[in-house]
Amino acid sequence: MPRPRPAEHWTVEDAERWLLSLELFGMRFGLNRMRRLMTTLGNPHERFRAVHVVGTNGKSSTTRMTAAILARHGVRTGAYLSPHLVSFAERILIDGADVAGDAFARACSRAKHAADLVNRTGSEDDRVTQFEALTAAAFSELAEQGVEVAVVEAGLGGRYDATNVLHAEVAVLTNVGLEHTRVLGPTITHIAREKLAVVEPGATLVVGAQLDPAAELEAEETAIRQDARMVHAERDTDVPLLAQGAFQRGNFATARAAAEALIGPLDEVAVREAAASTLVPGRFEVVADRPVVVLDGAHNEGGIQALAATLPAWLRGRRLVAVISVLDDKDAAAMLGALLPLCDGVVFTANANPRALSPATLQSLAGQLDGPPAHVEADPRRALEVAKRIAGEEGVVLATGSIYLIADLLRPPGRRGATI
Repeated sequence: MPRPRPAEHWTVEDAERWLLSLELFGMRFGLNRMRRLMTTLGNPHERFRAVHVVGTNGKSSTTRMTAAILARHGVRTGAYLSPHLVSFAERILIDGADVAGDAFARACSRAKHAADLVNRTGSEDDRVTQFEALTAAAFSELAEQGVEVAVVEAGLGGRYDATNVLHAEVAVLTNVGLEHTRVLGPTITHIAREKLAVVEPGATLVVGAQLDPAAELEAEETAIRQDARMVHAERDTDVPLLAQGAFQRGNFATARAAAEALIGPLDEVAVREAAASTLVPGRFEVVADRPVVVLDGAHNEGGIQALAATLPAWLRGRRLVAVISVLDDKDAAAMLGALLPLCDGVVFTANANPRALSPATLQSLAGQLDGPPAHVEADPRRALEVAKRIAGEEGVVLATGSIYLIADLLRPPGRRGATI
């Protein structure tokens, strides 16, 4: 068996193999390992200003849009996103473009060296996790690239998320729904509190217009406690967007408020240029026609409801067949209840994540909801082909329910993706 390539000579494939190997260590919350990683790397996160984006839905879109607006104002801007669809390198953007493969490999090499040092001083059950390693690589590369501002999407929650080593001048709360309740708490208030723990003393807190009343109250109390300025984003934006889906209008309005909170009054021409040039992969993304195929990573009840609100006007009477896969920690019944009434047919499938509900389970739930004719095909690609045949050339096929399903459909056959 050939020896592994030294980290300093890594390719993108070497870096991704290392990151995938870290899934064995699972998810462990707490900031001690991350702070030690940052110290070992020379505290790269202190070399740029930051906007920290938390929330249940819309984080990736808001992060991309905020970064795009800042870049159009002449600010050298980076972004850190999660999850990715095909390659880990997609998570790091420099002025709107994915970081170059060789730069990503070097960043992971630096992160591995730091992780090895941190692991030597910790116990076997306190090793650097995949998300911590990737976040460390991202912050290191953002600093190496000389970004003035990084717009950073939190992974899960906020308080103990690896990204919360930042001292962000602006924190953004897009919205709050019931998600990850076993980790973040059983109520909207508990979850909002965990997410709002990223708000630094004296920072600006930007909140989305459609915030739940309980989350709004928690945001107000956080702003008072942290002596933070609180800004409410507009409900909609009055500029045309390249990104499709009515829900993206609210995301762009939030992004606009975040950018303005950081750099002051915005140039309207620059804002419109950002709106007209920013796509969000995997979010109401049209990838084919005849039939039209739409990929949307809505993965919880709130995301599906926003998607469902967009569909009637967009479909214009066309036949809709959905390809659906859902993870077992989501309210699949509520998601199906929102989407199935709009569908003429549905194909239930699985995805590469071991937490995916079985297609048969989804079919059973749909039967209880008196849904449209349902088919089962465990393989996502074959499921998409079945849906195309049912929809016909003039119809629409929508793949949704899990970002992992979208990744499976976009990833080259046989290529492994992250499962956490």
